[in-house]
Amino acid sequence: MGDKVETGQLIYTVFDTQWLPALKAGDKERVPANRFFVVRLSVLNSGGAETTAPPVSLVDDGGQTFGELPDGEGVPEWLGILRKIKPVDTERGNVVFDVAPQHYKLRVSDDSEQHTAFIDLPLNFAGSAALPTPK
Repeated sequence: MGDKVETGQLIYTVFDTQWLPALKAGDKERVPANRFFVVRLSVLNSGGAETTAPPVSLVDDGGQTFGELPDGEGVPEWLGILRKIKPVDTERGNVVFDVAPQHYKLRVSDDSEQHTAFIDLPLNFAGSAALPTPK
């Protein structure tokens, strides 16, 4: 984590991960089927035109793929699903998955999904306290 990974004109950096048993949104609590896995990352558009960063996914050691959740309710600084990025601009935020705790790699790609890369996400439970409630 912390290394820059290039996929065409998009450059991804993962800063942190957290495992959460639930997410709070106001007075509601979201409970996952497994655990919420929150990944904090940035996406830089190094190109000269606006582009869209596609959804990312997790790949486990057996090759099974898990897509990010399309609903960011309760996730502070949720990156969203539609990620239009202006030239030489960076979007930062969190993406969330509902998966069992284990080792994963984050699959990232460019807007055409022709260039892909993997970012290793070591299994780590440090800092997995509840995220602050969004305002």
